[in-house]
Amino acid sequence: MTQLQEIGTYSCEYVTYEDGVWDRVAPTRLVDVVTGGAVQEETLVKACWDQSALYVRFECVDTYSVSQYKNRKDPLYEQDVVEMFIDEEGDCKRYMELVVSPNGVLCDLMITHEDENDPLSFKIDRAWEVQGFEKIIEASGDRRTYTFTIPFANFSQAPMGGTEWRINFFRIDEEEGGERHYQAWSPTGVVNYHVADRFGRIRFAESKVDR
Repeated sequence: MTQLQEIGTYSCEYVTYEDGVWDRVAPTRLVDVVTGGAVQEETLVKACWDQSALYVRFECVDTYSVSQYKNRKDPLYEQDVVEMFIDEEGDCKRYMELVVSPNGVLCDLMITHEDENDPLSFKIDRAWEVQGFEKIIEASGDRRTYTFTIPFANFSQAPMGGTEWRINFFRIDEEEGGERHYQAWSPTGVVNYHVADRFGRIRFAESKVDR
């Protein structure tokens, strides 16, 4: 595995969720999942929260996309997607995987790692479904933006200011010639997104971006 930088922490601002809020939320940039280096097509991720939900936004340069799947639970990750892995407990053993295609199809899974001696071995609960998940996808020219709402009802409890979860953001982006690029917020060192101990941290802040 490639030597990588320390795990990062994203400060998730508490907001009044309204039009224009994303202009005031700080972005973080996805990098190459293996090396941590620059990517071919830029992806910025922003996150904020209020009492009811976590909001996540992917702002992508996207000059070409492959997105043919149509059904929930289809293997969307075989084509272009953005992904969120969210570990509320923070022990790198159980997390939700939310995958969304450019066409707005969702694949929602619950992942469980049970073998501490084999961190890349995991079970997939395909019956699990995220509740109240909302998505808005906007495309203009070579830009595509995904905006997600993830209600806290999907977790054991809503966060408070200072709460930390483990989280990672990913993107799979295919070129017109067929070459695939794998992006991550916290790179894993391999072309595998399920290296849970490489997930970054999201800290729910008490400050408001609109002050």
